[in-house]
This record gives sequence, structure tokens and C-alpha cells, in this order.
Amino acid sequence: QVQLEESGGGLVQAGGSLRLSCATSGRTFSSYYMGWFRQAPGKEREFVATINWSGGRLHYADSVKGRFTISRDNRKNTVYLQMNSLTPEDAAVYYCAANTGSISVYATTYDYWGRGTQVTVSS
Repeated sequence: QVQLEESGGGLVQAGGSLRLSCATSGRTFSSYYMGWFRQAPGKEREFVATINWSGGRLHYADSVKGRFTISRDNRKNTVYLQMNSLTPEDAAVYYCAANTGSISVYATTYDYWGRGTQVTVSS
């Protein structure tokens, strides 16, 4: 069993930055593929970024490529999402998720989820 807890959300002006963190429990964090997803009101949950166990393979949604960076620290059992040049379209609840199988953009392939952290971007 893996427990995930996101933090770092908040209110930021358009053009600003936020760094989300996702702390995980368990001794096998380094074996998990990790992902970030987001869900805005009235919209489906969408993929944002994913990272493999070593941090050597990354994949981003086109909408965030070049602005967001996913990373992980296996010593701290934590995955991060650095978000720069935020726009109102980035406002959503951001979720981190753990996948025991493979790097994936599909929410249905993730086994464990955090409760989310709210990101609000003012124009």
C-alpha cells in the first residue's frame, strides 16, 4: 500500500510559478512510476506529466511542455512538479499518482492517488 500526499498548491498570478510536492509512504517508492494529473471544474481529469523510477524518462502533456518540470528524489520518497509561466487555464486540482507497471499517460493505469492540491491562477 502506498499513500500519497500533495502540497504546494495555492493562488498565483498569471505568469507566476508554483512547485508542487507529493510525499509518499512506503519503502518501495523508487520502484514506482509517478504521474501528475489535474482536474478543473466541469472537466475530466487530464494527464500532466509522468516520470519513471530513475528519473531518466519523462513525458509531458503538450499543454505544459516547456513550462512544467517533473522530478523525483527517491531518497526523500517525493515527486515534484515545478510549474512556470502559469496561465488561468492551468487552474485545477492537481493529483499525484503511483503506477507499478510502466510509464503511462492514462489515469486508469495508476494504482494509487493522492487527494489533490488546489492551484488557482488569477489573470
